[in-house]
Amino acid sequence: MKLSHLRENPLDRLNFWTAVTVLAILLILLFIVYPFSHLLIRSFVMENGSISFAHYAEFFQSKYYLHTLFNSFMVSASATVLALLIGLPMAYFTARYRIIGKSIVDHLCILAMLSPPFIGAYSWIVLLGRAGVFTRFAEDTFGLSLPSIYGFSGILLVFTLKLFPYVYLYVSAALQSMDASLEEAAENLGTSGWRRFREITFPLILPTILSAALMVFMTSLADFGTPALIGEGFRVLPVSIYDAYMSELGAGNTAFANVLSVVVVVFALLVLLLQKKALAGRDYMMSGLRPMKRKTLSGVRSVLVALGIYFVAFLAVLPQLTVAVTSFVKTSGPVFLPGFGFESYAEAFGKMSDAILNSFLFSLSAIAIMVLSALLISYLIVREQSRASTLIDMMVMFPYVIPGAVLGIMLSSTFNGMPLPLTGTAFILILSYVIRKLPFTLRSSIGILYQIDRSVDEASISLGVTPVKTFFRVTARLMLPGVMSGAILSWIATMNELSSSLILYTGGTQTISVAIFNEVTSKAHFGTAAALATILTAATVLSLVVCRRLAGGENRTLNL
Repeated sequence: MKLSHLRENPLDRLNFWTAVTVLAILLILLFIVYPFSHLLIRSFVMENGSISFAHYAEFFQSKYYLHTLFNSFMVSASATVLALLIGLPMAYFTARYRIIGKSIVDHLCILAMLSPPFIGAYSWIVLLGRAGVFTRFAEDTFGLSLPSIYGFSGILLVFTLKLFPYVYLYVSAALQSMDASLEEAAENLGTSGWRRFREITFPLILPTILSAALMVFMTSLADFGTPALIGEGFRVLPVSIYDAYMSELGAGNTAFANVLSVVVVVFALLVLLLQKKALAGRDYMMSGLRPMKRKTLSGVRSVLVALGIYFVAFLAVLPQLTVAVTSFVKTSGPVFLPGFGFESYAEAFGKMSDAILNSFLFSLSAIAIMVLSALLISYLIVREQSRASTLIDMMVMFPYVIPGAVLGIMLSSTFNGMPLPLTGTAFILILSYVIRKLPFTLRSSIGILYQIDRSVDEASISLGVTPVKTFFRVTARLMLPGVMSGAILSWIATMNELSSSLILYTGGTQTISVAIFNEVTSKAHFGTAAALATILTAATVLSLVVCRRLAGGENRTLNL
């Protein structure tokens, strides 16, 4: 007989975890299911209050909107393909061969991921726009006219260089976790290098490749800032959703914006289902007990491979470097003047101090809620398995496929009056961050909890500690390093969030991302925008460093 059964009060576990389950379901129904249902229902409501499919018929009969849907698919699919074409070779060569400065390449790729894509769009406008640095240099020096950075090509450039690090880092980790004996056995049987990669290595890392590809596709599909800044006449669904919503607010009817939102959510769900189907039966376990030893490249090939990797990594981080440099350049509106100074930072901290403070306060509040929620929900999913916990897992992950603009519309239209008048408050911004970014923290929490043996819980309970206290004093503390790993991703994504914030913010709840976007698009204050963007990047880098130190120092003694 286990001692845990002698010590444990059945009502203790039942009451607490039942209460957590019920509370989680109620909150999901209120803040996820109800807003989406409200959005779906209102998409059928006409201006006169009648119910009709007219708006959907208008969408599918309109060449303009079908072309917009096609544009969204093309830019997302193209960005995904290019990110794979860049990220896969980089990951393979750095994982299989000794590349001098690999750690630097890794850090540059991580740095490239820390700022939102629209800052990359702004940076490339500064470099290759109509009055960009490179554009003017080519015209003045060589009399050359560089290709336009605006439209499809510009959006594709930004997305590719911004998102290929996801592929590179994910696939690098997968390749390093492979057992060397697999490829060695194939080599001993006389299998050539390309065939060995095609028949052994590639199938093993395919789940990781598909996961990274999905992340690239979803991120590019949902992004609003990049096409809004650099797209010009190239229309995509997130921009159309935002324009439709803002234009219809004055008319008192947002039905067509809701239609566009439903279409993009359904489209994203179809892509997710296709990815799930492609992954079916491809869940391979790789122990990494015998990691592959890196080989040494020689001759011209080693130089070319290294230069290619360095060049791509440099291009990825070039937007951050551009923003950092231009933040110190004197400006007059959109015009950069000779000389350097701190005027842009003075203006940023002077006029935008509330936006900076709001970003930190809202993000910290959201992270605190996400960490607690992830700890509790992950325990329900892993330890207290039931139909209810499975349902909770599915519903919490649902916002992963919802673009930020759609989520903003959902919350704004649902909670703009009684019984929960949240629109215009700081709480609705925090709520949007929690809903959209919780999946990152939850997945890392589930992963770390699977690695903690149940015997740890049972040992604590056998010593007379109640299950609830055991969770908070033992299990949760052991989970914390893994939870924080996911939380830092949520933190970075929250600090960089633009699309939902742009719909939900008011004058008093403006964030750094919204301020940057407004400074570029509405005021053309490029210097202030660059200073704010540099502050945002510095904050995310500092957060990453702090998180790594905390995670590395989590070797605690548990005091019961």
